[in-house]
This record gives sequence, C-alpha cells and structure tokens, in this order.
Amino acid sequence: MKSLYTSSYLQFCHQCPSLLQLSPTVSLFNLPSQRKPIIKTISLTPKPSIRPLTVTSSMASSTTTTSPQTGNKPFSVLFVCLGNICRSPAAEGVFTDLVNKRGLQSNFKIDSAGTIGYHEGNPADSRMRAASKRRGIEITSISRPIRPSDFKDFDLILAMDRQNKEDILGALERWKFKETLPDDAHKKVKLMCSYCKKHGESEVPDPYYGGPQGFEKVLDLLEDACESLLDNIVAEK
Repeated sequence: MKSLYTSSYLQFCHQCPSLLQLSPTVSLFNLPSQRKPIIKTISLTPKPSIRPLTVTSSMASSTTTTSPQTGNKPFSVLFVCLGNICRSPAAEGVFTDLVNKRGLQSNFKIDSAGTIGYHEGNPADSRMRAASKRRGIEITSISRPIRPSDFKDFDLILAMDRQNKEDILGALERWKFKETLPDDAHKKVKLMCSYCKKHGESEVPDPYYGGPQGFEKVLDLLEDACESLLDNIVAEK
C-alpha cells in the first residue's frame, strides 16, 4: 500500500577612483616680502566611476527558453493506485516495456502516482519489483501523489480500481476551485481493466496484504490491459 511534488544574484565590482593630484598654480618663491602669498585651495570631490553592469550566466539561466517542439506531442499516460508502490508502478513498468519493444519511446510520456502521499519518495514494493523482474520488467519509479497539474499534463489517467477513480475525481473537484484545469479533465480518468481483453475482472486488486500469487495476478491483468491500451492509442493516432 502506498501513499497519496534561482534565484541568482549578481555580483558587481565597484572600482574606487584614484585620487587626483593638482599642481600648484602659484609659486611661493620670488614674492614681495611684505605680501603674504596667496594660496588658492581647490577642493575637488571626484565622482566615483561606475562600471557597466554585466549579466552573468547565473542570471541568464533564470529565464528559461523552450525550443519549438518538432513533430507530434507525445501521448501521455498516468497510472494511479492508492500508494503508488505496487499496482501503478507495475503498470508504468509493463506499459513502458511494451512501448520500448515496439520502438515507440519518443511517442509516449509515461508516469505513475498515488491518491495518497504516504509513501512519497519511496521505491516500489520489493515484492512487486521482484515479480516484475522475473518477467523481464524493471520498475524504477519513485512514489509520488497525484497533483493538479496531472490533469493538464496527461492525456489519459488510468485508475487501478473504482475507489481510486472516485478519489481522483474527488481531488479534481476540489482542485478546480483553486486551479485552472481543463473542463473535460474528468473524461481523462478511466479504469485500467476497461482495456482488458483476456480477463473479466473490472479492477486490479491491491496485492499489498496478500502473498506472491497476488502480485502475479496483478501483472497478468496489467500485461493484458497495457497491450490492448497501446494498440488502441496507436490505432487512434
């Protein structure tokens, strides 16, 4: 079970001006003895010289420029379960593996998240990683909770079970009061098993409290659903 995210400063130099030296304009020699020498004192307050301010690389980096995107925008998929340590990381791993085998890496953006943040920052459950590895699938994701920007950044959000879907839609309703989100964001949320062709289950069960068989069952469902999902996306694009 898993849980539901330059300042640069400028250095500048101040060069102190060198002192100005004045040569006396009146000679104190050969003056009449009865007269006192006249000495004029000129007080000059030199203005400090200011060096031009230059922009350093640290300041320039504060402004990010984005190069124009070439080609089509990658299709983005987000897999979501409760804690983002079992089912959704496995779904991310399975789908990524299928995409890589078809040489479609550049056409997809793939990620996973949880409806709660209890396991945020943690790797996937070791049992899930081990079961996936036996099938040649590496799970490298780090747990994170779903966030408002996901509804803008992803084309499809796949929930592992009905409760996950309800929680995702509930979060969307709350965030819509604070964030500017797409009006049709709710249409992006679907059930993972809606793509299954070989299995009749409507949900991917949480294997966290079960034995090894539970993790194998999850992978069976995910492999079925992910293959069908990829076929659908490729056909539509």
